[in-house]
Amino acid sequence: MNRRHRWFALSLTLRSALLFALLAALVVSAVGLYLYSDMARALRQQAGYQTSGRVEYFRHLLGGRFPLARLSENPRLFENMLGNENDILIFQRPGQPPLINVNPRRYVLPAVTPVATSAPLTLSTVHDAAPPEGVPIRYVTAQAAVAGQGAVTITAGHVMTNETHMLARYRQRIILAVASAFALLALLGYGVMRHGLAPLRRMAAQAEEIHPATLTTRLSEQDAPAELHQVIRSFNQMLDRLADGYQRLSRFSADLAHEIRTPVNALMGHCQVTLYQRRSVEDYESVLARNTEELERISLMVENILFLARAGQAQSVVKPVALSLGAELQRIADYFEGLAEERGLTLHASGSGQICADAMLLRRALSNLVDNAIRYAHAGGEIRLRGLRQGRGWRIDVVNHGEPVAARHLDKLFDRFYRADDARTSSGNASGLGLSIVKAIMILHQGEARVQCAPDGEICFSLFFPDRPPTG
Repeated sequence: MNRRHRWFALSLTLRSALLFALLAALVVSAVGLYLYSDMARALRQQAGYQTSGRVEYFRHLLGGRFPLARLSENPRLFENMLGNENDILIFQRPGQPPLINVNPRRYVLPAVTPVATSAPLTLSTVHDAAPPEGVPIRYVTAQAAVAGQGAVTITAGHVMTNETHMLARYRQRIILAVASAFALLALLGYGVMRHGLAPLRRMAAQAEEIHPATLTTRLSEQDAPAELHQVIRSFNQMLDRLADGYQRLSRFSADLAHEIRTPVNALMGHCQVTLYQRRSVEDYESVLARNTEELERISLMVENILFLARAGQAQSVVKPVALSLGAELQRIADYFEGLAEERGLTLHASGSGQICADAMLLRRALSNLVDNAIRYAHAGGEIRLRGLRQGRGWRIDVVNHGEPVAARHLDKLFDRFYRADDARTSSGNASGLGLSIVKAIMILHQGEARVQCAPDGEICFSLFFPDRPPTG
């Protein structure tokens, strides 16, 4: 497990607390760095003013008729005036040995051009030097006029030993403060986050109590923070969908068992009755013929179930081609004409144009709709197949008159083995999967299957095929 995976494996509470503490430590570090830089700048500026002021004082002193000879007579006087045993003060005439040379550590300062006698001393005239010990020195070299005695060069330097020690102590305190802030905020943040995530733990406890027998249980929004309301509503909506799917699956399993049990029981009954006593060849042939019909029904049901399974897993491959809409509708009408006549129904197909669809799947969907219409239409009525242009695609309608279907059942007619009521359950060979196959075929075509029912019993199944051919 790499570092990234180990990090995400930590609890959300611990990660949030550490990130919060890290951000706080970064803020404290930034503030400490700013204060440290500002203090270093202020100390450096103060040392510059101090050094310039010292040179300016001696300039004024020598310009007030102070005897130059007295400079070399009292060198320790100037040492006491510096206030720092490591500071530097040098008085020197050009080309001569220093008159005063206060430099206890024997620091060698870089040579610079002295500031002229008439030029003022500012921070820009202060220079920096770094001795081997790493302690910076701020120094000024300037000329001073001595009354009646020419000029002398004054070099004053301040060794920032105390300031360096002060900054080092301040730096250590900043590091200690950042580390302490990180540890304290991590602990406090962990406690705050743990308390703040308590509603999530309550949600998890409620979710643990939900199982197939208690799918009606829902998470409560009471005492939950506003940020979790949408999560709770979404989770409850997911539970609604799961409960609905579980109920449909239960019904599907029960209906499937019932649908298969009926022909299997019929086969067993036929065989047991036939084997009870010896019969003629004609009787055996009759039994075999009836058993063959039942087996064909079972085979068709299994084939339909496999088709729906493959379609649901997107394993079917759709091969769209350009088809004549009028020709396809007429083909289906001709195929079912005989079956419709047996029930006193008439078939009428209308429409023209080219539709892009898989030929076999289109015919199968239309066949299922027409077979369903013939099965449930009132005798003596008409079944209409019509194709028309709609938006960016083609719509095919299959219309018939029968018993009205309640609105609450319409959206479920495409479910597997769904029955709107017992009156619509035919005693024939219907498997209850025909409309489910129609819906699966339309999903494969990226289309849509709909149904509408008028109060007078006119029911219209509509298939919409988009112009853009599906990719499969």
